[in-house]
Amino acid sequence: MDNHILSVLMADNPWMKRGELGPWFREHLPETFIPRTATLDGAAGAHLVIGPRRAGKSSLVWHWLEQRQEPVLYINCEEPSLREWLRSPALVAADVRGELGGVQLILLEEAQHLESAGLTIKGLVDRLPELVLFVTGSSSFHLEAQTRESLAGRATRQLLLPLSLNEMGAEYGGLLPVVAMQQKVELTERTAVFGGYPSVLRGDEPDLELARLVESFVVRDASDRFRIGSIAAFKKTMELMASQVGQLCNFSEWSSIVGVGRALVREYIQILEDTHIVRLVPPYVGGARSELTGMPKVFFLDNGLRNRLFGGFSPLSGRADKGALVENLVFTEIAKSINPLLDTIRFWRSKGGAEVDFIVEHGGHILPIEVKAGESHRNVTRSLRSFIDAYHPPRVLLASVTGASQQEVEGTLVQEVPLHDLAGEVRRFVEEPRGC
Repeated sequence: MDNHILSVLMADNPWMKRGELGPWFREHLPETFIPRTATLDGAAGAHLVIGPRRAGKSSLVWHWLEQRQEPVLYINCEEPSLREWLRSPALVAADVRGELGGVQLILLEEAQHLESAGLTIKGLVDRLPELVLFVTGSSSFHLEAQTRESLAGRATRQLLLPLSLNEMGAEYGGLLPVVAMQQKVELTERTAVFGGYPSVLRGDEPDLELARLVESFVVRDASDRFRIGSIAAFKKTMELMASQVGQLCNFSEWSSIVGVGRALVREYIQILEDTHIVRLVPPYVGGARSELTGMPKVFFLDNGLRNRLFGGFSPLSGRADKGALVENLVFTEIAKSINPLLDTIRFWRSKGGAEVDFIVEHGGHILPIEVKAGESHRNVTRSLRSFIDAYHPPRVLLASVTGASQQEVEGTLVQEVPLHDLAGEVRRFVEEPRGC
């Protein structure tokens, strides 16, 4: 084994010299780890954990490793010499079985920096069938594209987004119900403004931490990795999208405002989607001739990032964009509750102007979700009644900051749920048995 590679690995893996695991694991974990609903598979094979920067991907893996207390070979793919070593899975496998003592746990951090991530991971899994290989990456731009075919049947994939309201509010479970409800409402209003990044939640200066997150994305990802020529135009596109959260995407208009070609604007948006900053939500077309098709809507995957780019951090109550913020927060809660490989999020709009904010699709079944920015709105809108008339869904959710009620409308159960319970209701929909 190359002596330089061994020296780098020993520097990053102090247990190889000292034999102690506990202190090393704790060094990689925050003082307070917030449990995630996402779970990791410890079976042999590759397990990909992807998501935006600083969403907690590494913490999730290190927490799992701490519970196991088994030696793990940590490989930071930002290190050039290790990237060169990983170009030959056969050599890595030989070194693992030889001088590295047959270690059976490996963690590849920031795998999007690998030139051929999919082939590297495939080679390791094929040559070390007993290996448990965890792979993290802040972007699906390289990792997903290069692993989709080469890792078919060889890997699990876990998308980890910033913390959900359910995860952040779990600590309130032991409080009196009335106190817990008050705390959860306050948490919802704060998250609508500052979002759910773990470092933002723990820090004393959330606005400063969000500024760092935006800057690290623009400088490190857009400039260094994606080699974008005009950072100013790229950032202006981000700010423009932030100003139009929940609105239809007019790419020609955006191109004119930003001052670059339409194709380049679409390229910027694709990068923002691949790095889990924004999502474009397409319209729902279920067969009714009165439906509109075409332009998607834009949403951010974290309210804090959106407000850092546009809108600021004033309290939710009294904001002119309160409706847009609550709608975007609802979107983030839905996105954190579904499997993007199996489920889709859409919106519905008819030619007559009727709208339903979100339609979650799973296995041919739908769950409409209407957003209410006020505290409690039990009245079913004319738009929602139009959708119920057209599609007769078994259940509809009305998502609001607070309030809980239910009623039946033409055989459809309409449930008003507080936002901090929304993720659980969406998961119940996508996980419930069908046909019974």
